[in-house]
Amino acid sequence: QVQLVESGGGLVQPGGSLRLSCVASGSIFSINRMGWFRQAPGKERELVAEITSDGTMNYVSSVEGRFTISRDNGKNTVYLQMNSLKPEDTAAYYCKAIIRARGDIYRNYWGKGTLVTVSS
Repeated sequence: QVQLVESGGGLVQPGGSLRLSCVASGSIFSINRMGWFRQAPGKERELVAEITSDGTMNYVSSVEGRFTISRDNGKNTVYLQMNSLKPEDTAAYYCKAIIRARGDIYRNYWGKGTLVTVSS
């Protein structure tokens, strides 16, 4: 059984910072791509940032220069450092990882999400 658990969300003022963490646990053999998605009320879920197993990063244009994705392979953890937050960054943030559990094939796994609210 593989699980992803996010943490680090909360309420922050515009211009502030937050750091999200996502830990993958369970019977993990290998982790490929890891990423963060977000979904604002009334909108579709969108990719925010992703990072491959060799460290290649990709960002949606709206967060370029403000957000930084990183991962610690030894801890099966992916982070999202969010700086210069804007009200339009308000959303539920979800972690996604492509994981091969022991005895299985690569599958997509999702966390349950953590809420980020940017408001004064």
